[in-house]
Amino acid sequence: MKKTILATAIAAASFSGAAMAAEHESNMPTVYGNIQYVVKHTNIDNGSSEIEHADNGSTLGVKHSHEIAPGLEGFLKAEMEFTADEKGDSNGLNDFDEAYIGVNSDSFGKVWIGSDDSTYERAVAKIVNFHEVGTGVDGSYSTGEGDLLQYETPSFGGLKLGAAVQVNGDTDSTVTDEKSYPYQLAAIYSVDALELAFAMDSNDGDTKYSDDDVADINNENSYGLRATYTMGDFSLTGEYQTRKDVKDEYGVIGVYALGANQFSVSYQMTEDDTSGATSGDKESVVALQALHNLSDNMYVYAEGYMYNTDGDYDSASTATEEDEKQVAAVGAVYYF
Repeated sequence: MKKTILATAIAAASFSGAAMAAEHESNMPTVYGNIQYVVKHTNIDNGSSEIEHADNGSTLGVKHSHEIAPGLEGFLKAEMEFTADEKGDSNGLNDFDEAYIGVNSDSFGKVWIGSDDSTYERAVAKIVNFHEVGTGVDGSYSTGEGDLLQYETPSFGGLKLGAAVQVNGDTDSTVTDEKSYPYQLAAIYSVDALELAFAMDSNDGDTKYSDDDVADINNENSYGLRATYTMGDFSLTGEYQTRKDVKDEYGVIGVYALGANQFSVSYQMTEDDTSGATSGDKESVVALQALHNLSDNMYVYAEGYMYNTDGDYDSASTATEEDEKQVAAVGAVYYF
């Protein structure tokens, strides 16, 4: 009898300990990260030519979520950046990309505050964020990614709505020295293989809120449209962004997945709409990518970019034609 009681007590204690350990483990944050290396060659016709080995955005992050109440979840995410290629110039985790907290519910949606990709960017700006090196060609929306309060609704028959406001105090702007509340609105509708998106940015602040050395242009609204159609392993996306007296951007990208491989080709064009010598200038870029997944945690890629502009890519050169530029990149990413 005593042995049975003792065995039962030991089993109960073991089960309780295992349950507590499992509960503790399930409540632990997730640590993730990546190291990204790239070798890049840039050539400007009749101008400079250079090759560099660079870090391409290595990060280390932590995220966590927990149940506050049935159907209500709290979450956080913090993602830090570091320079992986040059030890002498590295200060460890020297910058951050994202840092926010929030709550999420199936019934009322998602609310979060902090630094994150903005509502406008997530809805419309797909091509500039697709490539590993990146074309650098985008629309002109200036509400930054910091001090953002964002909201996203649940899906209503395929329709999601989003909104964001950036809360800036008197001392946040080094240009205007006054409060401002730039906001963004977005709508994304998905039906079968088609996704449509519309977004606007009020641009009421200035880019000093997220970029220390670039003054804003004006506070005209930015508007963006995007359509994505997916056919099995192939997807096609077109986008258009405009801002009065700044510029227009047009883009299209096709992506094809074949087993462990991914191939893409894109075209983007911007037209300058500012007053002055550059008014009416156009820039275009064709971008090619071939990417191969070596495993669940590692991939390699090759990318090529061919630029053309009405302006000048090499102002230091004395040549008369520096309106074409080519970039070739080979890189590798390990992530966990």
